[in-house]
Amino acid sequence: MNLRFATFNLFQFCAPPFSYYTKKEKFNQDEWNKKTAWIKEQITNMNCDVIGFQEVFSSKELEKLTKELGFEYFATVDEPRVSKTHPNIYTSTTLALASKYPIKKISEVKANGYSLKKYNFKGTFRFSRIPIKALIEFPNNLNITVYVNHFKSNRLNEFEYIFTKKDTLKNKKEKVKEALKKDYSPALKQRLCETSSLYYDFKRTRTPIVCLCDLNDKEFSLSIDALTNRAYHEDLDRNFNLLHDAYYLYDKKVYNPHPEQKEIKRTPTSYYQSYGNVIDYIFVSKEFDKRFKKHLGKINSYEVIDKHLQENQDGSLIQSDHAPVVCEITLNS
Repeated sequence: MNLRFATFNLFQFCAPPFSYYTKKEKFNQDEWNKKTAWIKEQITNMNCDVIGFQEVFSSKELEKLTKELGFEYFATVDEPRVSKTHPNIYTSTTLALASKYPIKKISEVKANGYSLKKYNFKGTFRFSRIPIKALIEFPNNLNITVYVNHFKSNRLNEFEYIFTKKDTLKNKKEKVKEALKKDYSPALKQRLCETSSLYYDFKRTRTPIVCLCDLNDKEFSLSIDALTNRAYHEDLDRNFNLLHDAYYLYDKKVYNPHPEQKEIKRTPTSYYQSYGNVIDYIFVSKEFDKRFKKHLGKINSYEVIDKHLQENQDGSLIQSDHAPVVCEITLNS
């Protein structure tokens, strides 16, 4: 049996007559019809069982749309905030989850007090978007906890460091140490508090996990370590991942490779100033890592649906400025 999961940033899913952030930022009915038609086409072609959505203002409209496409179950855990002076203007987005299988339970993800203290977070902490944690029942009594996340936006200042595969965890922590201590990058501090809080929630979860997220940070970032790596939190000498980036768990097929090509280049999920970045991810627990002796299944495929970004790297409001990511898990027979 195969199960297909996706993360999909909808890019300002805000139904008219509502606006998002400012009065002039809104869709007319014709634009909205085009946007929802495009989203329906993507969801139909992805052929998924579970989808996590980001940038959702109009959850009722999204629930109706997904139910028309066969997703019987739908969940949100928050409402978008509305301007105090203009009731038709939303000022914050939310997350949503659509599933073809029963959602048995929705649980709250709480901020981890140890992490807030570790980063010397001042004031009242609130997730930039409240995470969804849903226990979903699949056939053969398989329960999987699915998380949907959209972490604090990357402000792209000089302290939002770009790391590579060669950077060790020790080097990364040392590089950001001063920026965190002196509050040079509040967005990075917020994101690390969010990802660390999720890590500790993962530790308490007793079922297999699939995490669908817009990380708002790049590959090899410290945010990924805070989200998944036990060594980050416990100062271990080697990496010990609680969750794994599903991209690295499937066998990639290369057809007619260039003789000088050393490895497959990962497809960006978003672009900024014509530079591609991977910021949308699907992470899974060891039960879906075929290297784990007691694995329940394996990653069969991992796709970035980016045709619209190939045509226009900036994306469009009628479509999206992100590429959906789809992961297929083949369960053991």
